[in-house]
Amino acid sequence: MTTPTQHSTAAALVSDFLTGEALGDRSDLAHFLREHRLVTEGAIPITLADLDEAVVLREGLREVLRGPDGDAEAVARAQKVLDGLRVTVRVMPEPEAAGHLAPAVVDEVRRGLARIAGAWATVLATGEWRHLRDGGTVR
Repeated sequence: MTTPTQHSTAAALVSDFLTGEALGDRSDLAHFLREHRLVTEGAIPITLADLDEAVVLREGLREVLRGPDGDAEAVARAQKVLDGLRVTVRVMPEPEAAGHLAPAVVDEVRRGLARIAGAWATVLATGEWRHLRDGGTVR
């Protein structure tokens, strides 16, 4: 019998991003970003390029968690998305933040993706990514 563990806020966000509903269109992405309070309320203009970046990021992170058998090209594409997202380190995290990294971009959608990137960095730094991989977050 295993003892259930509670994920950190960062790991919960990453897990939801990787296992949530499909990102089939822009409204799906808007729903995810709003549901997880990664963007402010109101209209969010989401472009097809924004949607593509979100899908590429999701697929690449999933491949990382698959381990050595993961698709290296998908990981490389996700890395390019991460490279384009600006984050900054916070001296003190905000109460509902997923870690010490915060978005340093203005565009709402990219800020949401930057928050996911910050959560991913936290999960990597704490080693929680192993629990996501071993816990079956990605199949």
